[in-house]
Amino acid sequence: MHKISIVGLGPGEYSLISQGALDALHSSCRIYLRTEKHPIVNKLKETIKYTSLDYFYDSEENFEDVYYKISKHIVELAKEGDLVYAVPGHPRVAEKTVGIIESMAKENNIEVETIASMSFVDAMFNYLAVDPADGFKLIDAFEIENSYIDTNTSMIITQIYDQFIASNIKLKLMEYYDYDQEVCIVNGAGVKNLESKKYVPLYELDRSENLFNYLTSLYIPKSSKKMYNTVNDLETIMNTLRGENGCDWDKKQTHESLKKYVIEEAYELCQAIDNDDIDEMIEELGDILLQVIFHCQIGKEEGYFDLKEVVNGICTKLINRHPHVFNNVNIDMAQFEKTWEELKRDEKGETSITSGLKRIPSHLPALIKAEKIQHKAALIGFDWDDIKDVFEKIDEEYKELLDECKQGNIKYIKEELGDLLFSIVNLARFLHIDSEEALNLTNQKFINRFEFMEENASRLHKKLEDLTLDQMEELWQSAKENKL
Repeated sequence: MHKISIVGLGPGEYSLISQGALDALHSSCRIYLRTEKHPIVNKLKETIKYTSLDYFYDSEENFEDVYYKISKHIVELAKEGDLVYAVPGHPRVAEKTVGIIESMAKENNIEVETIASMSFVDAMFNYLAVDPADGFKLIDAFEIENSYIDTNTSMIITQIYDQFIASNIKLKLMEYYDYDQEVCIVNGAGVKNLESKKYVPLYELDRSENLFNYLTSLYIPKSSKKMYNTVNDLETIMNTLRGENGCDWDKKQTHESLKKYVIEEAYELCQAIDNDDIDEMIEELGDILLQVIFHCQIGKEEGYFDLKEVVNGICTKLINRHPHVFNNVNIDMAQFEKTWEELKRDEKGETSITSGLKRIPSHLPALIKAEKIQHKAALIGFDWDDIKDVFEKIDEEYKELLDECKQGNIKYIKEELGDLLFSIVNLARFLHIDSEEALNLTNQKFINRFEFMEENASRLHKKLEDLTLDQMEELWQSAKENKL
């Protein structure tokens, strides 16, 4: 069995490379350096011969491809005999190729040994005189978009090679920290003649006078100002509110008592959207998110569910209902709504169309529920072919309502009125108009005209209720003429 010895070259000071790493380098004639851009390489040249793999950086478009190609190359070379693969710092600290090589080597029955030296992280904490025992997070600058930023602990960001990367880092961090959060630009940590550090406010991170190169990292101490920007923050606050020393009102709430607030907040969000008010939308979305967290906290306390289960449920549902996106399944997008409904029935184990109709929430406003019922029926072909048929149905239901009104039978009047409303909702669906929205527009129009009438009556030093019906009608027509 052939062997790959992965050695760490330490942070850059020759005295900080381990004796074990030096012994491995001096005992091998097949040495490969991931990069020769490292401060101790000039001294190593005096005693060893090596091959640099820097040329991979020129041939690939991104670092992920570079790391994969280098790893594959090393494993292929190891099939011919033992070798030493040298990397900066410690092989186990922020060195992507090590894990890839180990995985590939295992598949090819090749032994892998790692030989440690001091990491640049150790050198940084030593240089900054900071104790890492309080905890820290290590992040690669090229992976920060997908990384969790925790302002409650210190953080080191590596591979800040240039001002462009520094700008991207600054923009990302300003989503979590105050603009004047103190950060430290560290260069050459562990290399005595290259070490430098510069504390700057975050907004100055990418200034042209700051030094950035392949030995640059960024240290961010734990923030003294709490920024609330994660769902976890909201969970923590809700846990406190429901806790022993929390709020009596919050502690006594149940799923049942909170039900009405979910509906209220949803409608308030709709109003914010109608008003095109971004600040109001942010506030109302927060209120809706609070309701989600509130119910999850109650579920957690009762031992039935928590936020993780809720998130897992919706993620699983979205993946399952978008097989064309996540599983490369061909779907006719013209029939997507029908496919979506079929997937929902499969998920819920429903065997009939009626089950889907019964699933529509009873608490929905009647107009919205009517539209949903009609839409689900239309998906399987139970629908009018022409809008003329819809108008004829409305006319039919209107005449039936008139007939029942003449008979004075309140039971059947109510039934026929419902049929007429149902038919009008069907017309709105054919016209691609939201019936609920249309009726709300009319409600608002009525309020505007009524306000006009009342204001004009006041100018006549009269109350609206003191006017005759004809006088009110005259004011109403005047409101219409004023485009109200």
